[in-house]
Amino acid sequence: MSNRDLKVSQERLWSLVEQRCQPGADVSELDRRIWDLFGEKWAVMFTDLSGFSRRVEQFGIIHFLQVIYEQRKLLLPIVERHDGLLIKEEGDSLLILFRRVERALEAGIAMQRACRMVNERRKPEEQLLLCLGIGYGDILRIADQDAWGREVNSASKLGEDTAKPNEILVTAAAHQELTGRSDVEFESIGSTSLGPEENFRVLYR
Repeated sequence: MSNRDLKVSQERLWSLVEQRCQPGADVSELDRRIWDLFGEKWAVMFTDLSGFSRRVEQFGIIHFLQVIYEQRKLLLPIVERHDGLLIKEEGDSLLILFRRVERALEAGIAMQRACRMVNERRKPEEQLLLCLGIGYGDILRIADQDAWGREVNSASKLGEDTAKPNEILVTAAAHQELTGRSDVEFESIGSTSLGPEENFRVLYR
């Protein structure tokens, strides 16, 4: 999508949101139009590096830039091989979309394994301690620039706030899509502040 097409999409979205704010607006009809235009079903992956902010404070901004560069160099080829789309980077965090949850999980496992292999020969302050959250469901996607929705929020919560180093956590919706797999197991971690649904830790060899 060109910059012009992206601008048109963004303007269309915010025009409809503005109409929704008006007194007497037909909120249901406007919501339907927004979902018709931008609603899609995706698997959502949110990544985070454990202890990153603390290390930046300790070792400085150039260390920060180095870690960002190394993360991109190591992980983005894995994302591409698993047909993922990088939507957004925020500091050490990545928002990535996959059409199928299976591909998101396979990419996540490959990313974790790659980080562990690299970490074996690194000093503690240079290690990539990857945390992952995966959700699945209907989201609002604005080209390849942004995404919003409950499963986006849930994947972010799991990846950024809940997961420990080298963990992959999935939402209830993502777990439901993965229950037929024999190569992994799932361990309940309960709910988060975003809702009562059960979330799960992925256990793999």
